[in-house]
Amino acid sequence: MGFDQIRQRRLSDDIVEQLEGMILEGTLKAGERLPAERALAEQFGVSRPSLREAIQKLAAKGLLVSRQGGGNYVVESLGSTFSDPLLHLLESNPEAQRDLLEFRHTLEASCAYYAALRATDVDRERLTAAFNELQDCYTRHDEVSRAEEGAADAKFHLAIAEASHNAVLLHTIRGLFDLLKRNVVTNIGGMYKQRTETRDMLITQHRELYLAIIEGRAEQAREVSSRHILYVQEVLEEVRQEVQRMARAERRKGI
Repeated sequence: MGFDQIRQRRLSDDIVEQLEGMILEGTLKAGERLPAERALAEQFGVSRPSLREAIQKLAAKGLLVSRQGGGNYVVESLGSTFSDPLLHLLESNPEAQRDLLEFRHTLEASCAYYAALRATDVDRERLTAAFNELQDCYTRHDEVSRAEEGAADAKFHLAIAEASHNAVLLHTIRGLFDLLKRNVVTNIGGMYKQRTETRDMLITQHRELYLAIIEGRAEQAREVSSRHILYVQEVLEEVRQEVQRMARAERRKGI
């Protein structure tokens, strides 16, 4: 009977595995600088040569980049679902805006469901901080810019994705973060003008979503998330139809 030789695992492979896990779970984010080699080696309890070997392997995989005199970083493009030129096309195209809302309808409902099931105490603390920041924007709406409100809204939904503990959902939402932020900024102005109750509705829906997740009510969290996006779609469709009516009226006036 023949036996295959057991290949000894290198220490650097264990370091690679741990760092990959941190990137996948979102602990290490795109563009984030790793601690200095000395500090990181101490944290892992390994030698600096083993650490350097692991960093070289991760760089070869396209996950890390080393900068001359500036340390090691997670690559900026990690999880970038869309390039900047495509972002511009998507944010300026009404049909693409509708498509994004349809995509969010499915994606964010799943995030909310799993967040309610899996959120840890740390996740709930982060979600509470994001929710309070969004609520503050609503409270001070006369002082807060649309961009600030859009960023706070997107940050709240990102915190839900982080609490879902689903790596694919998380990195998809992270890759869409800029697009989500711009989508909110583009939408809220028209929505507030279209219906006077819109701000109150959004406040209520976000609070219901937050509480459902915090209290672990998974099915309700999914339902509230779905209802929230459907409401946004409904109001924006009214805005679109109103714009079309105004345009037709202007054309007739010129006849």
